Amino acid sequence: MSPNRLRRRDAYFGLHFDQHANEGDEAVGAETTAENIRELIERVKPDWIQWDCKGHPGYTSWPTEVGWTAPGLATDGLAVLREVTREMGVALLMHYSGVIDQKAISEHPEWAAVNADGERNERSSSTFGEYVEALMIPQLREVVERYDVDGLWVDGDCWGAVLDWSPRAVEAWRRETGSEPPTSAEDESWETWKDFHRDQFLRYLRRWVDALHETKPTLDITSNWMYSTYAPLEPEIGLDYLSGDYSQSSSCDRARIEARYLAGTGMPWDLMAWGFNRSAGGRQHKPAIHLMQEAACVLSQGGAFQYYYQPTRSGHVPKQFIETAAQVASFCRERQALCQHSVSAPQVALLFPADEVLRRSDRVFHTGGPARADVEGALHALLDLHYSVDVLAEWSLLDRIEEYPLLVVPDLEDLVDSVRNLLLDYVRGGGALMALGAGAANIFRRELGVRLDGNPVETSAHLNSAAGMGAVPGLWQSVTPVSADAAAFRYQTYHPRHGVPAATVATLGEGLIGAAYGPVARDYGQTHHPSAREMIGELARRLFPGPMVEIEAPVDVELTLRRDARGRLCAHLLNLTCAQRSEQFLAVESIPEVGPIEVRLRAGERPAAVTWEPAGEDLAWTHEDGVLRVTVPRLHIHGAVVVE
Repeated sequence: MSPNRLRRRDAYFGLHFDQHANEGDEAVGAETTAENIRELIERVKPDWIQWDCKGHPGYTSWPTEVGWTAPGLATDGLAVLREVTREMGVALLMHYSGVIDQKAISEHPEWAAVNADGERNERSSSTFGEYVEALMIPQLREVVERYDVDGLWVDGDCWGAVLDWSPRAVEAWRRETGSEPPTSAEDESWETWKDFHRDQFLRYLRRWVDALHETKPTLDITSNWMYSTYAPLEPEIGLDYLSGDYSQSSSCDRARIEARYLAGTGMPWDLMAWGFNRSAGGRQHKPAIHLMQEAACVLSQGGAFQYYYQPTRSGHVPKQFIETAAQVASFCRERQALCQHSVSAPQVALLFPADEVLRRSDRVFHTGGPARADVEGALHALLDLHYSVDVLAEWSLLDRIEEYPLLVVPDLEDLVDSVRNLLLDYVRGGGALMALGAGAANIFRRELGVRLDGNPVETSAHLNSAAGMGAVPGLWQSVTPVSADAAAFRYQTYHPRHGVPAATVATLGEGLIGAAYGPVARDYGQTHHPSAREMIGELARRLFPGPMVEIEAPVDVELTLRRDARGRLCAHLLNLTCAQRSEQFLAVESIPEVGPIEVRLRAGERPAAVTWEPAGEDLAWTHEDGVLRVTVPRLHIHGAVVVE
């Protein structure tokens, strides 16, 4: 009898292979051999393997009776994969391109989405059309039933959907609104038009997910990036787990925000790294240590990890990749007991303003732009100040807000009254709120204890820091403190004189409320100059003077406070020195150790033991007046101070 295969909710480490078979491939599956796949599994021991069955070009890598098989299909590689993975107890999932299908559109132009100019979209199908019923569902049923696959990772779906002026979409709009569709963001009904498409995507998603669960109830299904920061809605459709493949180059920084957001959804989740970078000359494979650093960003937030590699066009997995994957897998497995199914020990909540992000994006999903930039800048500043931060959308914050001693609101233009009132009730009840930016400050203008002097204006501004002055130009709101105290000042030039208040803190009920009146979060995300970080840090210290854990460490050391599956308090430390943040440096070959790191943890009672995990090393520590003091001699990539 073959070993049991793990469901995704229990799985921890996996591998992803996609090929996006196309009409030019000549030997698809020819080198997908049992020996090669068996060697891969024996060395790497993944919980799951995801393999390509249909990519964006629209050709299948199995002999389909529904749609279009790759012309160069040589052998049925999926049959080989299923045989070996079943034998070795490894789950097999399919990579399948959903909304994006170029071949289907070329064969059935009526299935395509239509752009505002009336031209057919060459990549994205219409979610209003027949594609999902005529091709997608029958094709997925075929691959599930033929190969008894364990799950689906559907790509090119929420992020592939586009605003659509096809005849079916226009007719649906007319039925719903009685009007003609808008054609640009200047039209009055533009926001309604975007929401109309988002609602339609959810109907499309529910249709194919429910259909495939009817086919196989135990099938583990996800739609790439759905219910993430790309599509920050409250989960309501029956996906079994959440997943996304983050940027290959800004890898750790993308993983930092995506992992924290997904961890707040309450669903099983993973993130996928790319095993290579791309340059003008082709692929540049990442060394094992590079991928270990990326994995630590994900694992330390309680998620599962996988990474992506393309086999040869004929389906062979080279030995060099197998050896790299084995090293990465070993790093992850060493941390499994420490990280898997861990939960946050709440400290700082950073609001991800989903409504604002969606409103300021002109895509169906795959959001970006200034609203998201403000969130990321705030996150980077708080993490670089060594705060443990969770990223929560409005919907996920509602039931958890009282757990967090500090709530941070990034710059935004608007906040619905129900959420604004929730935040103010939280402060009046003893919480602390930090608003970062002129727009966010305006939302709380009546509670900040200041007088707003006119409207915000675009101006030059400079902030002082231990490292020197830093320019933070942009939209600044001038204020005069009334009941608030000034927490920081800004200056017109590089000379620190004649400063005016740039940040304030005031009492509100039993709590505290503070604001920075300019674009400090966005600026920090763009420059990472310490002047903006230190100002945010001064605000944070006044609003939240006693975090559960504090560390003395370089700015590149990230702190995360969590409880493991046994309930033990774990102060995770992650060394992001040399993390890739540029497309001119495509391989991290070494990461220097840092340390010693001083850790102060308000632990209450004297602990029974304090260890450094996953090494299992006893640490020297003292405990006095409820404060645990620990010295971590050195940190390479990742470890945790574990308190029992």
